[in-house]
Amino acid sequence: MGPGFPNPFGFDFTQLMRMLQSQGPVNLDVARQVATAVATADPGTGQPRPEPPVDPDAARALDDVVRAAQTFVADATGISEALGVRSRSVDRATWAAETLQGLAPVFESLAAALGRAPGPGAADAGDAAPEDAFVGALVQSLMPVLLGVWSGWMVGELSHQALGQYDLPLPLAAPPQLLFVARNVDEFAAAWSLPRDEVHYALALRESVHGAQRSVPWVRERLVRSSQAYVGAYELRADALEEQLSGLDLTDPSSVQQIGNVTDAGALLGAMRSERQGPLLEELQRYVSVLEGYADVVVEALGERMVSSHARIDEALRRHRLERGRAASFVDRLLGLELDRGHYEAGLAFCRGVVERAGMEGLNRLWEDERMVPTRAELEAPGLWLARIELG
Repeated sequence: MGPGFPNPFGFDFTQLMRMLQSQGPVNLDVARQVATAVATADPGTGQPRPEPPVDPDAARALDDVVRAAQTFVADATGISEALGVRSRSVDRATWAAETLQGLAPVFESLAAALGRAPGPGAADAGDAAPEDAFVGALVQSLMPVLLGVWSGWMVGELSHQALGQYDLPLPLAAPPQLLFVARNVDEFAAAWSLPRDEVHYALALRESVHGAQRSVPWVRERLVRSSQAYVGAYELRADALEEQLSGLDLTDPSSVQQIGNVTDAGALLGAMRSERQGPLLEELQRYVSVLEGYADVVVEALGERMVSSHARIDEALRRHRLERGRAASFVDRLLGLELDRGHYEAGLAFCRGVVERAGMEGLNRLWEDERMVPTRAELEAPGLWLARIELG
């Protein structure tokens, strides 16, 4: 079935099969190429634009700030592993590549869910027209490429907004590392008219807390496992697939390219949510809200002593976290990380409530083992959590 092979759709099957070659459920080669292209593109024109190199002197200065922050964080949290988390200043392309690699297990779980046969709503195979059967088979075969495009675009877009590795509570499977996107940090400080040195410390402090949390093995593993369970519960329904492909003309290359359109991907994912995801989403949001609330408490305690403009910088960082653009909204929807201000406030209120009753020593028992994750009722009433762990 090479060039010129007679078929009713006009495809060159040799090129098609070459494109479909993949070493796994997600075509990571495509993902890396897309992520790099998006990360290095001009946001206004979409055209490639060389990234400025990271200033080595500025990188060394930030490393010194990070080491100081990690010392304070290790003492406050009781997590000595915080001192061993590596720190680097990187460009957008490097941040995208590292983040994409860390997300690979979750994307593979998503690919497995989308690779299953369509659920209820599908026509009987015997009643399906040959063209419909071909489209279904084509989309299933294209799934590794499509997921490569979607994940690469998402991570590449995030690289234009990310200040550090943990701006978003991404379920990264790799050991923790602090990646600061030097260009974005400088632009953030300038946009908010903030002292760059103080921004460096405030950001290093917050990132160091997140790095400390993820240096506890079960914390990182639970986040990845919960996200895998959520994306693994997507259901590829025939009616949703039919709606997305209703305008597809297999004889028009530009029409076929629309299969990979990211906006359409978001609509498709929304249509594929299943009832099984409800409790998984609640559990994931509750867990992440506690991680974020804990970080807020530690940053409050340490930042005010170290940075004169801490309150202004921290508010700017909070707004940056909540106003991240369409790429962050897409990943929030995709991975079940749709945290609004209410979720963040609930996590912060829980952690403050524990500190008021039992001090930081009591709150730090969160990291002892997985049984310490608060339930829904305990998140709303910290005294219940303290009673359960026998500190109340």
